[in-house]
Amino acid sequence: MQFEKDLKSEFKDLFLQSRELLLSFEGVLETRKERITTYSNKNGGLCHMRTMPYGVDFGFLKGSKMKDKFKLLTGTGKVLRVLPQRGKLNKKTVEYYIRQAIEINENKL
Repeated sequence: MQFEKDLKSEFKDLFLQSRELLLSFEGVLETRKERITTYSNKNGGLCHMRTMPYGVDFGFLKGSKMKDKFKLLTGTGKVLRVLPQRGKLNKKTVEYYIRQAIEINENKL
């Protein structure tokens, strides 16, 4: 499973910090799948997360609907946007995007 691979990565600590941050939001649930670890709440999926050769990626499932004041989201697909964290967790920035993902789900946008 991907979760076990993430725990063996050189970015294990970053993965665990990121996971702890996601799970600190009320009602956020973790689902470990074969190829990815996903996070959701009662209103649906929020994001997925996995380690990469440079750190950790957060894949926001409705990222195309997010405001990107920091200009950090990558991707050009119809809905998904990725927030890379290179080497260390920028907690304030990641919280900004997680809060938006939760709000988008609550408002069913």
